[in-house]
Amino acid sequence: MNIEEELIKIKERNQRVELDKAWETSWTRKICIIILTYIVVIIYSYLIKNHDEIFLSSLVPAIGFTLSTLSLKYVRKIWEKATHK
Repeated sequence: MNIEEELIKIKERNQRVELDKAWETSWTRKICIIILTYIVVIIYSYLIKNHDEIFLSSLVPAIGFTLSTLSLKYVRKIWEKATHK
């Protein structure tokens, strides 16, 4: 592999790293996590409204975080297209 090819690969990697950093600090990501977690808490609270179990209540943040991270990859693709054309 010659130096020019290596340089091109390094520049491409740097662009991906910069895009990852921009996504991690973006307001789009933060707002989506807040909204998705809030929706999960509402649904979960409605389902267990008559239970005072600490173990059931403790699942709320874990479920909200998990669902938000799973669904954020689709939001990120839209965000990348909109912000980094």
